Amino acid sequence: MAEVRHNWTKEEIAEIYNSPLMDLIYRAATIHRENEDYSEVQISSLISIKTGGCPEDCSYCPQAARYHTDVEVQALMQVDTVVSAAKKAKEGGASRLCMGAAWREVRDNRDFDRVLDMVKAVNELDMEVCCTLGMLNEQQAQRLADAGLYAYNHNLDTSEDDYKRIITTRNFDDRLNTIENVRKAKISVCSGGIVGLGETTDDRISMLFTLSNMAKHPESVPINALVPVKGTPLENQPRVPIQDMVRMIATTRIIMPKSVVRLSAGRTEMSLSDQALCFMAGANSIFAGEKLLTTPNPTFNEDMQMFEVLGLTPRESFKERKKSQAIAN
Repeated sequence: MAEVRHNWTKEEIAEIYNSPLMDLIYRAATIHRENEDYSEVQISSLISIKTGGCPEDCSYCPQAARYHTDVEVQALMQVDTVVSAAKKAKEGGASRLCMGAAWREVRDNRDFDRVLDMVKAVNELDMEVCCTLGMLNEQQAQRLADAGLYAYNHNLDTSEDDYKRIITTRNFDDRLNTIENVRKAKISVCSGGIVGLGETTDDRISMLFTLSNMAKHPESVPINALVPVKGTPLENQPRVPIQDMVRMIATTRIIMPKSVVRLSAGRTEMSLSDQALCFMAGANSIFAGEKLLTTPNPTFNEDMQMFEVLGLTPRESFKERKKSQAIAN
């Protein structure tokens, strides 16, 4: 059984990442198969509850107000609209609903109160609820926890050294502070990064170093392939090669063996065999549904067909919590 470590060195991670690809996949697949139900894949659905107009300058994001993209600014959704979307996602096989708002940070106002109502309402559907709302303080994280929030997404995006090249309106420590506030509220952490920003291999290794040396590994680690969007500073970035995605997923699986590793943005550009390699290398979560916030994504039907071909099954909601309760009883 793979040991869960929190003292990985960058040199060790680099050695894993740079190992021959077939050996890397085999090692990751072996560790993945040590986990129970390795053929289960968590299906999450991601909806944009407040779109566009964000004051941040994330170089990859079409929702930044300062960039001229095709994204239309939309006000915060109503609770019943979100509940309808959640029901549709659940019918499609999703066990988790992620709600994203294009905010720099959460503010204590009526909009946040409405988000808390959304969390409570989706919880009643027996779905795990995840939010990504920007930066949070301790009190706001606790209010989300009290409303029943299961997980909070706050990606590192890239390495600490590379961060200021991608984003200047906040710093790397801001990300870590929010993750710490989420942890204090006993909310599950979802944090990963984006491949294809123009980062170096060392940047990728450094980002994984930060995640794997946290006192508790993120329960979910999304690995995104950049989807270049016209009008953003990174619009001309080349598509990331599939072998780079496989290396990132496999390395993540090896150094954080118990975390859920999510094959996230960029799947529309991947063939079934590309995705199969990612699942073999340790990915056990996807986003399903037509869109990821504002970028295209395979439909639920396409994903169900892929699951059937690959022999994968959707994971039930609250599995870890149910397992812990069963052990306690």
